[in-house]
Amino acid sequence: MNKRIKIFQSIHFKIVIVFVFLLIVALEIIGAYFVGQLETQMVDNFQEQMRLRVGFLDNNLQPLLKKPDSKNFESDVRRLLTDFSAKNVIKAEVIDGKYYIVGTSDYQENMVGRKSTDFDVKQALLVGSEITRQYSDESTNERVWKLVVPIISDDNKVLGVINLESNIESVYDQINDITIIFFRASMIAAVVTVILALFISRAITKPISEMKKQAIQMAEGDYSGQVKIYGQDELGQLSLAVNNLSTKVEEAQESTEAERRRLDGVLAHMSDGVVATDRRGKVVIINETALDLLNLTQDYALGRSILEILKIEHHFTFRQLLETQEELILDFSTEENEVTLRGEFSLIQRETGFISGLVCVLHDITEQEKVERERRDFVSNVSHELRTPLTSMRSYLEALNDGAWKDPEIAPKFLAVTQEETDRMIRMISDLLNLSRMDAGKDVLSLEYVNINELFSHVLNRFDMMIQSNDKPEKPFVIKREFTKRDLWVEVDADKMIQVMDNIMNNAIKYSPAGGTITCRLVETHNSVVLSIADEGLGVPKKDIPHVFDRFFRVDKARARSMGGTGLGLAISKEVVQKHGGKIWLESAENVGSTFFIALPYVPYEEDEWE
Repeated sequence: MNKRIKIFQSIHFKIVIVFVFLLIVALEIIGAYFVGQLETQMVDNFQEQMRLRVGFLDNNLQPLLKKPDSKNFESDVRRLLTDFSAKNVIKAEVIDGKYYIVGTSDYQENMVGRKSTDFDVKQALLVGSEITRQYSDESTNERVWKLVVPIISDDNKVLGVINLESNIESVYDQINDITIIFFRASMIAAVVTVILALFISRAITKPISEMKKQAIQMAEGDYSGQVKIYGQDELGQLSLAVNNLSTKVEEAQESTEAERRRLDGVLAHMSDGVVATDRRGKVVIINETALDLLNLTQDYALGRSILEILKIEHHFTFRQLLETQEELILDFSTEENEVTLRGEFSLIQRETGFISGLVCVLHDITEQEKVERERRDFVSNVSHELRTPLTSMRSYLEALNDGAWKDPEIAPKFLAVTQEETDRMIRMISDLLNLSRMDAGKDVLSLEYVNINELFSHVLNRFDMMIQSNDKPEKPFVIKREFTKRDLWVEVDADKMIQVMDNIMNNAIKYSPAGGTITCRLVETHNSVVLSIADEGLGVPKKDIPHVFDRFFRVDKARARSMGGTGLGLAISKEVVQKHGGKIWLESAENVGSTFFIALPYVPYEEDEWE
């Protein structure tokens, strides 16, 4: 905001004041010196003139005072004094050596013949030297200069004195008149100086004002203006420099803005999060990816400590991050989402070595950590699942090798267990190979239109026969069917779908209680065919439902292993259903039962389309 400058604060006003002040000081010094010298010179001239006249009078009076008894003495003295009288002479007296006034110029005849009582006259007669004094007349209040000069004969005898009082006020009046003239001339000079100072200050401040306006425009981002150059002096060169600066700043600003836009574009489209701080650790830049990863808003993040937004303030200080620049694994997981980030730190450092901030690049390694964890779990599970039957087989084979093969009752049992464990390992390896082919994309589906009603019934019929063929079933089951009466034709790989249904039915039979009912449904929606298999078993805890389709996951590991499960059936089922473009999910409640749902894409058709 351009704040208005008061008149007495402006440089325009200050230049005028400085000029006037310098003029007044100069005139004061010159005036004081000039008037002082003038006063001294005029007073000296006046006094010198009076002395010359007194000296002339002295020369004429000496012969007369040598013969005071002459017949014409008084008339001659009066004549000389009358001739001596002038405009500035107030009084002129001649006193003889006996202190008697022998003549006066002020026509006070009654004073002639009397003794003088003037102290200065007496002192001049006594010491024989000139006495001068200046005083102010009480009646007229004018300055009077008094000169008492002894009349000395050729033989150095004091014959008398001349007492002269002259009005010196006229000299001071002349000095005052000259001072007034000088003062008036000074005032005229001051007025002329102010006018000239205004023009000069305007000539100086106008380019400065234009440069100020240009600077304000530059501060507001407008670089289009140019300062007018009025001359080739320093101000002209400064104006030219401001114009060049404006051009260069505009180019630099455009370059900086282009770089900033490019940087914003890079940061906005980066798959990694970027957080930059100042030298105090406060966040100054954060891109959208980082905000999404940290679940923050830009208004909240900017200005806060990087330690706070990364939630590491209790483990690290900002100085430690600057010094060590460690790579950190940051866990931002919640109950709903699992989020794991890797933070890599690097310094923002100038060429001088000054550290002006820190940059943190955040990589989302949630999937990597999950894959790594699954890999470790997979290796651990495979090792465990293979070790258990191999250990069992080794024990039985060692027993047979030690002679148990000779026992006709024990040997067949040991061989049967060995065969079962072998079959179990073959099934596991077969399932692993199937999953491996699916992961590699090498498992190609052989799609054909199949009547899903008949396919599902075929699977259930086999399980009915298995239950009925068992003479002593441990758990008698009832398989209940609730199918739509409409024939549903779906494009599937029949063998793969039979494998999925077998896996789910096996689980339903394994985990259902004795005498339980397994309800199998087949329904049609507007764009899907939904198969469901519900049991009345123990159910799955709510926390385990999201993991039932993970590889090697078991809710009850001991029971599942004793029943010969590999923990891969549901994982294979999920892969197969997803390859068909469908979905598979579980709904379960503990001590109530579980229901598996399979939804496959379905496009209804009219029978005449096939004809």
